[in-house]
Amino acid sequence: MIDLDEFLSHSGIELHSLEQWIDREWLLGERRSTTIVLTDMDAARARLIHDLKRDFGVNDEGVDIVLHLVDQLHGLRQVLAQMRTEAQAARRRDIRRSRGRKPGPILAPRRRS
Repeated sequence: MIDLDEFLSHSGIELHSLEQWIDREWLLGERRSTTIVLTDMDAARARLIHDLKRDFGVNDEGVDIVLHLVDQLHGLRQVLAQMRTEAQAARRRDIRRSRGRKPGPILAPRRRS
């Protein structure tokens, strides 16, 4: 969790903008009694939004699209990581199974006449 005041002072983002981004659901910051609590992911997304709007002139609809694509890429990375883990586990199972088998006779290739 990141302290809001510290984040705002280091990021250059205004509180009003941050609140709008939370209202638009670009960030999941948690509103507590007198403050907003940000996760590391919220802080990274806020910096990305700030850069998109300030440095690249991206409008709100464009930010929606970029964040949607970023979320899709993040989801895809999770799926690929899970697939890699499953493939590695399957490979280890196959190796263990093959070690338990007795070697069969080596057959010479048949010659075609």
